[in-house]
Amino acid sequence: MSRHVAIVTDSTAYLPPDAMRRHGITAVPLTVVLGDQALEEGTEISARSLALALQKRRSVTTSRPSPEVFAATYRAVAEAGASGIVSLHLSAEFSGTYDAAVLAAKDAPVPVRVVDTGMVAMALGFCALSAAETAGAGGSLDEAVAAAEKRASGTSAYFYVDTLDYLRRGGRIGAAQALLGSALAVKPLLQLDGGRIELLEKVRTASKAIARLEEIVAERAGSGPVDIAVHHLAASERADRLAERLRERVPGLVDLHVSEVGAVIGAHTGPGLLGAVVSPR
Repeated sequence: MSRHVAIVTDSTAYLPPDAMRRHGITAVPLTVVLGDQALEEGTEISARSLALALQKRRSVTTSRPSPEVFAATYRAVAEAGASGIVSLHLSAEFSGTYDAAVLAAKDAPVPVRVVDTGMVAMALGFCALSAAETAGAGGSLDEAVAAAEKRASGTSAYFYVDTLDYLRRGGRIGAAQALLGSALAVKPLLQLDGGRIELLEKVRTASKAIARLEEIVAERAGSGPVDIAVHHLAASERADRLAERLRERVPGLVDLHVSEVGAVIGAHTGPGLLGAVVSPR
């Protein structure tokens, strides 16, 4: 049984399933609580079901994996041949997932390095891919961590939401709370900054906001090699149009992923979300 550094992340990375299989990445699911049902993201509730529930104004909350779930995952990964584990997770500002992983790592059968990437969605996914590529090339635990942290430091995430109401309800907006008094009159563009969601710009209409999102992403991508992910919730046409324009505008584009976010992120953004992750290589 070959010994190797394994990569664990969580379900909010929204990595393509084939990429997870190719790199042997394991994702620990977060939970969506829909009414009185607790459902695992990715297997027990789809983004589309979540969007319909939100549109019907059903009660939706989210919760972290328990330390016991992480402990079982670390044991299974170690038994499969890992000599060490890099465990990469969404921003600790959003969830207690990182804290649960840290607790479980203390008693893991192999060394586990838990990293708060300050990211979410494919901003987290690209970090996991970089760590996995380094580990797959024979890199050490420290080298895989360094690769993930380097990728995180250069990655940016921007997004548009139709309304701030879902972010407000979930307590996920920082400086953007200043918008609440006038949120109904503007369409906000937001960004990940320091692991938090912050206001980037206020735009008057949805079409202008999406056009501005495209401009920002193209400028941030520059001309060097870069990976981009376009995310949405119940807005596939918007996402496809943005992706097509970015293919034309970004000369150094290497990989472009287009996907619907899962239920955990969708619960806090609401239908209509359009986001873009820019991750230079």
